[in-house]
Amino acid sequence: MKKRYLLGMGLMLLLGSNVQAQDEVIEKIIKEETENSQLKQIGHELMDGIGPRLVGSPQMQQAHDWAVEKYKGWGIEARNEQWGEWRGWERGITHIDMVAPWTKSLAGTQLAWSPSSPEGGAKGEVVTIPDLADADAFAKWLPSVKGKYVMISAPQITGRPDYNWEEFATEESFAKMKEDRMAEARAWNNRLQKTGKGRRELPTALEDAGALGIITSYWSQGFGANKIFSASTKIVPTVDLSLEDYGMLFRLAENGTKPMIHINAQSKENGMVPTFNTIAEIKGTEKPDEYVMLSAHFDSWDGGTGATDNGTGTIMMMEVMRVLKKVYPNPKRTIIVGHWGSEEQGLNGSRGYVEDHPEMMPKIQALFNQDNGTGRVANVSGQGFVHSYEYLGRWMSKVPRNITKDIETTFPGNPGGGGSDYASFVAAGVPAFSLSSLSWSYGNYTWHTNLDTYDKIVFDDVQNNVIMAAIMVYMASEEDEMVSREVRVPLGRDGEPTEWPAVRSPTRKGGVE
Repeated sequence: MKKRYLLGMGLMLLLGSNVQAQDEVIEKIIKEETENSQLKQIGHELMDGIGPRLVGSPQMQQAHDWAVEKYKGWGIEARNEQWGEWRGWERGITHIDMVAPWTKSLAGTQLAWSPSSPEGGAKGEVVTIPDLADADAFAKWLPSVKGKYVMISAPQITGRPDYNWEEFATEESFAKMKEDRMAEARAWNNRLQKTGKGRRELPTALEDAGALGIITSYWSQGFGANKIFSASTKIVPTVDLSLEDYGMLFRLAENGTKPMIHINAQSKENGMVPTFNTIAEIKGTEKPDEYVMLSAHFDSWDGGTGATDNGTGTIMMMEVMRVLKKVYPNPKRTIIVGHWGSEEQGLNGSRGYVEDHPEMMPKIQALFNQDNGTGRVANVSGQGFVHSYEYLGRWMSKVPRNITKDIETTFPGNPGGGGSDYASFVAAGVPAFSLSSLSWSYGNYTWHTNLDTYDKIVFDDVQNNVIMAAIMVYMASEEDEMVSREVRVPLGRDGEPTEWPAVRSPTRKGGVE
């Protein structure tokens, strides 16, 4: 039966003769992070100085090299370890302007791996996908897109998030809006289905017919927030526009005004480039061939600067290593941090590490992963390890109560099959745990959006997470023996027994067909 516990209740077990020494190290961890935190500077250098870290981009390589040098400056051994290669692509400028029926600079950007505009950009009329009878009618209409920009996303009937409606609208008005929104979405989906093309096939068909470019808008249901993913086009640029500007163009085009825009979206193809994980370690003294691991993915999408996905997890783990090197320089077990590449495309960096280091997997005492936002840790699952309550409970009991008092735990829990890099290690039988954080409107405002920037980082929360993770790593390192790896039979969503997640190989050559 699944049980939830508030941490700190019934978990305060003494640790024998080492209690005094351990308490001194814990006090030093808390003092160092409280009085000398480097999080803001590290975050500034990474997010503002280097920027987004799309796999295969020059900024991704720059970030790897920066991290190695940063670690070396703290006296920590570090290296970049290749796991594969990816299509190299470099983002250039994106300028989008409406030039008729009046002049306005539009808010938007090209999608990742988008082809370039012609040098200097190109001007053209904007059209929408009409409501045609069927695929044959679409095929007859298709030649008309030559020399035009085509809008392929559904227009939104409101740019106000639901929480804004709930605060100010009448119940009747709110209900009517939601009904209208659903009806509009169904109508648009029907319109696209009648083209006979899938969502990835449609842009290709349009560019093959001579379209100048594709215009999308993937609203993230928050003021000013759009999700920025990758382009499907191979020849012409794909740009994503803000809800507001997309809606204006769409209404103008649908009402026969024939808006004209000029797009100059530049990018550079760099061929296949090597892809890496950055690995840093503090060598153990008594049991150097046993490990405690820290984990966070280093890559990001590039609509913003990847601040909360996963810049905060990255700077948290870097800061944990800095603090431990200073106050616990001679750990019992080797402490390793992995900054993984290409998590966003399928946990590729961490899966590569698991596959490339099979001899290490039985020797990892525990792994702690942080992803998915800037908030303080709010949930921890035992990931299906039967005795995780016992050892995680003892380790967490040493974390200050003001940090753990609101954390919920699930023991033994079910193994995570994906979602972030801890799952790569769980599949290999490693006690790997996700330090899942409080939302801070992550799903709407920062997850893969143009708003995922430095100013969204809540440093007080990240600082608490550093203290928690550093203490947990310290406790795991000092544990007398390796912890139990006994696992439960997982349960599926229907409550029936299922299989433990399988180890999966990474995509070693990505971004190409």
